[in-house]
Amino acid sequence: MLQMTRVVLLAVLLASATPAARAAPPAARDTPTPAVPAAVPGAPGETGSASSTPAEPAPAASAAAPAAEGATPATEGAADTRGLDQEIQDLKKDVVDLNKDLFILEEELLFPANTQVAVFLSMDIGTFFALDSVTLKLDQREVINYLYTPRELEALLKGGVQRLYLGNLKVGPHELVAFFNGKGPNERAYKRGASLRFEKGVGAKYLELKINDRQRKLQPEFEIKDWE
Repeated sequence: MLQMTRVVLLAVLLASATPAARAAPPAARDTPTPAVPAAVPGAPGETGSASSTPAEPAPAASAAAPAAEGATPATEGAADTRGLDQEIQDLKKDVVDLNKDLFILEEELLFPANTQVAVFLSMDIGTFFALDSVTLKLDQREVINYLYTPRELEALLKGGVQRLYLGNLKVGPHELVAFFNGKGPNERAYKRGASLRFEKGVGAKYLELKINDRQRKLQPEFEIKDWE
């Protein structure tokens, strides 16, 4: 009887211990976890990911960056040079305009319109006379003796008009005498004169010395014209 009781108790203990053992999680067992092999860059048969992408392109990008940065200062330097050249040209133009204004102002101060007298010279053809110099006298006083250059004579023969003299005269009667020196027909020394009596009014006075070829007499002609 006692032996039977021991067998029954042992069977009960075994029945109660078996479910607990079966309910134990597999993690409780001392099973070693397999190690994951590290990805090797460039290994055959493997697909690269963002973490395993090689860093070779980075040096190329960094090498291109200095080149781009090096081009920017050169471009800025060229723009600065062009801007400086433009400023210099603008300053030169301003200086020219200022000198012109100062010259006009000086003439207005030195030769007011009330007392101003101007003498101009023009020349046509020049077949019978080659001009060398002109001497002007106002009221028996020599005011200018002008010697011409070949370039000035060429400009006159092309229709240019020269302002030969600019001065002041008081209101009233005056006399202008002009002497023309040069070479006449047959390359001979030629000297002729012309005179004009005129009345100086309140305003400015303009006179013109004209050298013309007289075709009928094959001689040059000299006259003084008053611009009324």
